[in-house]
Amino acid sequence: MGIEHRESDASADVRAAAPDRGGPFSEDVEVPVRHPFDAPGVFRFLAVRAVRGVEVADLTRPDELRYARTLSLPAGPAAVEVVATHHPGRGWDVRAHLELASAEDLGPCVGSVRRMLGLDTDPVAVDTALAADPALAPLVARTPGIRVPGAVDPHELVVRALVGQQISVAAARTHLGRLAAHAGSPHASGVPGLGRLFPTPEQIVRTVPEPAPGEPLDPGRPVRLPGAAVRALLATCRALAAGDLAVHAEVDPDELRARLVARPRIGPWTAAYVAMRVLGDPDAWLERDVALLAGARAIGVLDVDLPTSAAHRVLARRAAAWAPWRSYAAMHLWQAAVDSPSPAVRQDPEQPPATVPGSDPGGDLTA
Repeated sequence: MGIEHRESDASADVRAAAPDRGGPFSEDVEVPVRHPFDAPGVFRFLAVRAVRGVEVADLTRPDELRYARTLSLPAGPAAVEVVATHHPGRGWDVRAHLELASAEDLGPCVGSVRRMLGLDTDPVAVDTALAADPALAPLVARTPGIRVPGAVDPHELVVRALVGQQISVAAARTHLGRLAAHAGSPHASGVPGLGRLFPTPEQIVRTVPEPAPGEPLDPGRPVRLPGAAVRALLATCRALAAGDLAVHAEVDPDELRARLVARPRIGPWTAAYVAMRVLGDPDAWLERDVALLAGARAIGVLDVDLPTSAAHRVLARRAAAWAPWRSYAAMHLWQAAVDSPSPAVRQDPEQPPATVPGSDPGGDLTA
């Protein structure tokens, strides 16, 4: 059973019970969880990518994890604070405080939270399938209920993926925070630290200057990436704004990947990553991801002396046995890479291949 992208029954029930009133609306809701649920993994994933002004996180208490962000909903701008609390012997529960423009957005907001946390995954089906492989069984036992965090806004995820190509997560956060401050709309929230909406493609196109090929780059430009990268970002944002590039939860994964790789400076890794997080594609495989190799070597799936190119081919063939859950297998391997005691494999697993030393220097730059 894969990830569902329609509104959950629980979300629909919450919306139906909401009072019909206009103006600002706030509500505290319990968000149903399928157990087991790897809340620490999901909240860490979101926290290390939190964009200043748009997102905040507090993971200082291991039994109570907090993450909040602004978002745009059908009736207007909103904010949500999500709290996961651990109960011994029972696992994690999730509740959310919602700040909405209208009660009409209660259902869509809860649906966004569920997608973001991967709560519509069937964790038992995933764990059972992956644990059948003796190499993955210890990883599943260590982290039952692993999730693939989803996207609250497909266009935002595309922008984040493009800005984050070939740079570290920390650098991407800096660039994206600067972009949000420059192009995003201000938003007043009761959650400390939240004050901006992530910019839409239209706002990015309207406010970010496009550098001409060969011209000196302004050191104070809002997106301080190479000129070709800024031009590719703007071209993709124009396509998203015009509807020429359709990126939403109903798109076929293969069709979406084909559309993305046809664009300048987008390769298979980025296309698969977008499908994985926007569509909740449970079977995405990220080609030439060196951190996946590191994780596979850490658990003994690959010979450590196997040359990189050959290792990618061997791992791809090995991963075929993990279908249709290769996205979740990738999450386990990334975690194995992070946890490896070897400095050579302690790389950030969420970057295109070229960000990891020893990988293909071309990365995802296809044009």
